[in-house]
Amino acid sequence: METAEALLDERALSKLKWRCRRGLLENDLLIERFFQGHEATLTVRQAKGLSDLMDLSDNDLLDLLLKRKNAGQLPDEAAKASASTSEAHEVLKLLQPAAPAPGYATVTH
Repeated sequence: METAEALLDERALSKLKWRCRRGLLENDLLIERFFQGHEATLTVRQAKGLSDLMDLSDNDLLDLLLKRKNAGQLPDEAAKASASTSEAHEVLKLLQPAAPAPGYATVTH
């Protein structure tokens, strides 16, 4: 049985990458950058967090990635639940760009 901190095996990584394909180019670019920087050290826990985030709509995911909204501001309970796991929070921090994209305002909390 895999532990949460075990590295993701090659087959699971391939499946996760396929699942992470999105309809919005902006999401794809941020996810691609994430994999470039973290795929060699991606843990089972982080894969679960990324999978939780992939349950979101493209627009909800982009709002979180660009820090326009936080998980509690998402429109429905299922989206809030997916984005609110501790694993999703961990991965979201890794996915978010260091600064918001030009032309986008950040949401203050």
